[in-house]
Amino acid sequence: MTFLQNALDYLRDFNLVTIIVRLVMAVMFGGFIGLERERHGRAAGLRTHILVCLGAAITTLIGQYDMVYITGYTGDPMRIGAQVISGIGFLGVGTILSKGRFQVTGLTTAAGLWTTAAIGLALGIGFFEGAVIGTLLAVLTMTLLSKFDAHVIERSKKFRVYIEVGDVTRINALIEELENEYNAKDLQVTVPRSGIANNAGIEATVKINKSLSQETVLKNLIESDDILFALPSI
Repeated sequence: MTFLQNALDYLRDFNLVTIIVRLVMAVMFGGFIGLERERHGRAAGLRTHILVCLGAAITTLIGQYDMVYITGYTGDPMRIGAQVISGIGFLGVGTILSKGRFQVTGLTTAAGLWTTAAIGLALGIGFFEGAVIGTLLAVLTMTLLSKFDAHVIERSKKFRVYIEVGDVTRINALIEELENEYNAKDLQVTVPRSGIANNAGIEATVKINKSLSQETVLKNLIESDDILFALPSI
């Protein structure tokens, strides 16, 4: 334990070795979080998270460098790095997409970028314990809880569905059928995801009873002559 504490105390010094260690760790920790996003095909993946974490760490190091070598100012070395927390917002906004009135995607990726920036700041200032624990918790949240979330949604009595029809004159009849059969709410006619000009899409939140599953509902919808395909809306 003494060796570990001595190593941490040394790494909190400001010299070439500790700078290299902090920046390498920023690349590694940012990569751990970005890899999970990359596996899910998100817009902000491995490289983006690495650069965010690395940039945040460098920003914090700039404040310390200014104190040690330039001005000798004894104030807050995090003053420059603090701007990262608000400045990272523009990247987060770029990952958030609105799909219709009731569907928003990219929130987890945006939150992941913000968390990655915070980890980079922690590494830059030498708060290694917080950076390690934060990275582990972030990765576990994105991996284990995503599976749990999917399981909860699968067992939920309500879920969002998208169906596509080839005959636009049948939209009103299909909407009425969804309302009667599945107590559909928040219905919205959308542009067809297939891109076929004469098709139309319908998004709705349907409620199913305990005896049915999402797969059964989707299968029943597809069997309708008017519906080309049906899938969970994401």
